[in-house]
Amino acid sequence: MNASARPSVVLVGAGPRGTGLIERIAANAPELYGDTPLDLHVVDPHPPGGGRIWRHDQSPLLWMNSTAEDVTMFTDESVEQAGPVRPGPSLAEWAEAVRAGEIAVDPGLAEAVAALGPRDFAGRRLQSAYLGWVYERAVAALPPSVAVHEHRRPAVRVSGSREGRQQVWLAGRPAPLLADLVVLALGHLDSELPPDQQELSDFAARHGLLHLPPAFTADSDLSALRPGEPVLVRGFGLAFVDLMVLLTEGRGGSYTEGPDGQLTYRPSGREPVLHVGSRRGVPYHSKIGYRLSGERPPVPRFFGPEQVDELLARPGGVDFRRDVWPLIGKELGFAHYHRLFTAHPERTRMNRADFEEKYALADPAGPALGALVAAAVPDPADRLDLDALDDPLAGVRYPDGEALQEGLRGYIEADLARRHDPAHSPDLAVFLALLSVYGQLVRIGDRGPWWHGFFSYLASGPPGPRLRQLLALSRAGVVRFLGAGTTVLADERRGVFRAGSAGLPGEWVEARALVEARLPEPTVERTRDPLLRGLYADGAAATPAGLLAVDPTDARILNRSGSPHPRRFALGPHTDARSGGAFARPRTNAPAFRQNDATARTLLSFLRDRAAPTAPASRVPVPAARTAPTPEEPHAADH
Repeated sequence: MNASARPSVVLVGAGPRGTGLIERIAANAPELYGDTPLDLHVVDPHPPGGGRIWRHDQSPLLWMNSTAEDVTMFTDESVEQAGPVRPGPSLAEWAEAVRAGEIAVDPGLAEAVAALGPRDFAGRRLQSAYLGWVYERAVAALPPSVAVHEHRRPAVRVSGSREGRQQVWLAGRPAPLLADLVVLALGHLDSELPPDQQELSDFAARHGLLHLPPAFTADSDLSALRPGEPVLVRGFGLAFVDLMVLLTEGRGGSYTEGPDGQLTYRPSGREPVLHVGSRRGVPYHSKIGYRLSGERPPVPRFFGPEQVDELLARPGGVDFRRDVWPLIGKELGFAHYHRLFTAHPERTRMNRADFEEKYALADPAGPALGALVAAAVPDPADRLDLDALDDPLAGVRYPDGEALQEGLRGYIEADLARRHDPAHSPDLAVFLALLSVYGQLVRIGDRGPWWHGFFSYLASGPPGPRLRQLLALSRAGVVRFLGAGTTVLADERRGVFRAGSAGLPGEWVEARALVEARLPEPTVERTRDPLLRGLYADGAAATPAGLLAVDPTDARILNRSGSPHPRRFALGPHTDARSGGAFARPRTNAPAFRQNDATARTLLSFLRDRAAPTAPASRVPVPAARTAPTPEEPHAADH
């Protein structure tokens, strides 16, 4: 078969999402595609497996925020998919195999592998090695007739009619890649500044200040943040934790642990003083530090496929707050109270079966549900209050700045204690229910920024050791808390940034540097990615929040009339079907795995159904390859 006529798929993005799709193509190919030739072009300027976010080339001080046993790239029996399960090791199991000599890694990682236990938080460099290994394994599992071509360049444009082959143009390459199908697995992208951020950037330029807009922290140039100077930081999630690490340990500071287990920070003298605040005014909740024993919460119960079907069938569309949130609240409450009744029955005063029967009948938005919980659970501390969780400092005022620092340290200490105490195991049940809810919401599409932030705040917080370090930095005066309801102003008269909060009315902190500690919003209108921006300009649909609209069944890109493109697909955080992550906790029916399987099967079925009959000689298997065999071929690899 002429190389240019061979079936071809271009996958733009070789990070964990693209790697997961390749794994699913390999798993489904024997059933759906057989030994028909196929060119698979993998396009990414960064090394495959880790991609940009999980590349090896970043600070060794940066960690994952999930334990090693809670990270896998492989499907299991929990995943609702049409394709076969192909088991594989979690990060913890992979590290064990490395220690046993069954898998080879860079010798520079030997110490990190040796120290990694199942409940430890791996460094991102180690995760990069795991992802690279998964990529190699996925490529090796492809049928021999599939040739894999890596292109270490960015893709800049896709053209072609809906009925014909697509052309994928790469930076610096004069001829396009020809593709029967194109899949975008772009991951997190840089963005042009929205109006409010542009105003702050312009203000900083006028007054000789420093404004660092939302960005992936590991890519930010922090060198201009000077030792000892006050720096305003807006955002208290994982981006802040990375910033905190890079500006403290990353500048030579260190920690010592006292006999009571408390950490003390020893400054290097090169640290700025970080004044951090956010809407909530508190960091994301610590990762839970114990395993669930006994029965898992039987979810979904009140927010499952049946309820989603009903929501999608409603005329006039779905309003998240009005239609969806009450069902989510009932689901989370069910998981919480199921665990309380089964694991801690002494803290309840009602028969469990009676409670669950009445709970099932109660209107999720009505007063009867609250009355039932009050009657069955005597201690308010054992009741699930989602509003209080979302806004823990609502109405709290402090008399002065030092009282605010002490109050926030007390809050963080209490959170650490609770999240590491199995007596509060309903918290872990709620976490598992959150994962279930996220998986159901994929079908509904764009939920707006509030839900994603709430989910991340409860379920994607930092490791406990990071919060212990935060407390030490606070005691050392390197980190100062601003409080809830943080407001940042650009003071033209004084030529400085000013920050205050609702927790300390009337008091302001001035600084010549402002850091926005969060990722850019993944909007197609403002993305700096020319490929995605071009698709939007050519008619691809976006949601009201700016996410690329895709068909929830197989990730085909939708146009503005709602029709799916037959040859273009998109997966990841820039789409309205974005899931919690490209890798997942084992046995949680991860939505990303389900999406990858559905997309892989659609790709293979499309190619199979359109494959022209060929003579036997043309069906001789082509050896699987990381690159094309010769540079003269139309699909030769670019490096």
